[in-house]
Amino acid sequence: MKIEIPLAQANRLINSGNVVLVSSAWQDRRSIITIAWHCPVSFKPPVLAIAVGKTRFSAELIERSGEFVVNIPDWNLVDAMLYCGTRSGRDEDKFAGAKLTPEKAVKLLRAPKIRECIGALECSVIDRVEIGDHYLFFGEVIYAEVEEGLWDNGTWKPETAQLIYHLGGNRFMKPGPVSEVK
Repeated sequence: MKIEIPLAQANRLINSGNVVLVSSAWQDRRSIITIAWHCPVSFKPPVLAIAVGKTRFSAELIERSGEFVVNIPDWNLVDAMLYCGTRSGRDEDKFAGAKLTPEKAVKLLRAPKIRECIGALECSVIDRVEIGDHYLFFGEVIYAEVEEGLWDNGTWKPETAQLIYHLGGNRFMKPGPVSEVK
């Protein structure tokens, strides 16, 4: 038997992906936003989409700069991830508050990477769509990197790369056993 769930929770049926920390900057301001709503949308060119609330400071920085970095945290950064997801960059420097280190991006001019993250995708905004209470930013990936030893044959090694998965609300999980399907 199936039960009806509130429409406000419907996205949780399909959104149990890994959490990312998106960093952005414009002029002398920078910020980090915790995001669970993201997805790849094209191979050629490599493009991904992130959903950012219209009222978020990061939306303003991304809009003005035209760039952002998708940083991939591991379970060691769960406290920093929660910190960045519960405070506004308008009011404080989240890098300092979360004890994260900004690092010059390889290809971007303004948006910094986060040194402590295990991977990063540097993105140049190619489009923005307004949908409900969010902006959907489409970023062409112009540089990608991953911590050595955590990537094998084109995929994460879940036994060593302990990504943070968001189940909804305040529920998170680590990867479990991996099964190969043939």
